[in-house]
Amino acid sequence: MGHNHSHGNHHEVQGKNLLFSIILNLVITVAQVIGGLISGSLALLSDALHNFSDVLSLVFSYVAHKLSQKEASINQTFGYKRAELIAAFVNAMTLIIVAFFLIYEAIERFFNIHTIASDLVIWLSLLGIIVNGLSVIMLKNDADKNLNMKSAYLHLFTDMLASVAVLIGGLLMKFFQWYWVDSVLTLLIAIYLLFVGFDLLKKSTQMLMLFTPSHIDIKEIITEVHTIPGIEKLHHIHVWYLNEDELHLEAHLECQEDIKMTEFNEILQKIEHVLFEKFQINHINIQPEYKKEETSKDFIVQD
Repeated sequence: MGHNHSHGNHHEVQGKNLLFSIILNLVITVAQVIGGLISGSLALLSDALHNFSDVLSLVFSYVAHKLSQKEASINQTFGYKRAELIAAFVNAMTLIIVAFFLIYEAIERFFNIHTIASDLVIWLSLLGIIVNGLSVIMLKNDADKNLNMKSAYLHLFTDMLASVAVLIGGLLMKFFQWYWVDSVLTLLIAIYLLFVGFDLLKKSTQMLMLFTPSHIDIKEIITEVHTIPGIEKLHHIHVWYLNEDELHLEAHLECQEDIKMTEFNEILQKIEHVLFEKFQINHINIQPEYKKEETSKDFIVQD
């Protein structure tokens, strides 16, 4: 059986940036809750609720990040590498739940408009923009390489946008007394949360379910591998992400001749090169076969 490990796409994320963002968001959450209750602003309270969900999500992401770095053991042969995918999934669900709650509150408040202390809304929204903006900058690089960090980044980025919207609303309420803007902004924030939440939920679910990545074409893999001399057929193929750094392929390989293991190793090396260079597959597990009875005719088989 051939087995290859390559980590050409590995990216070391900075957990300390996430920890700092947790502290910053905890401070802004407390400030916005107090300010929202004093001012009567639903948009400010919704932003605070969103921030609080972010604090919980960021803590979850941080714990998952630390778990993912633990070494594998006899009982956990993959370690905790998929913990970050679970964190991304849960974070996506919290975004969606918060969004539906905000939609309900915004609609109810729209028909019961309240006078709002706009000055407090303005100053706290500015504080939210600064704090979340700083957190977004710190996590941007990691978010491009890691789905868990992207989930944390999206939480913070939507917070920053929400704070910008709340600031605009505060200014409109201060100078024009348009208090209905508070409900409209809350609704817009919620709709945006649904958009990013469902996208993140879809990606994390696909990885957790071990679906073939969207950029991978199994038929193209077969075509490429079958050009290598000595190969009869590649079948029982599975391709999946263990985490975002590790793209796995396992398959059975029917050889044309009853070859020695040293000859198979040469074939395997060529397969590893093709799959890594053309498809970025860095973990390959191949089971060699020769005229095995009841060999499946299908490329994809439910084992």
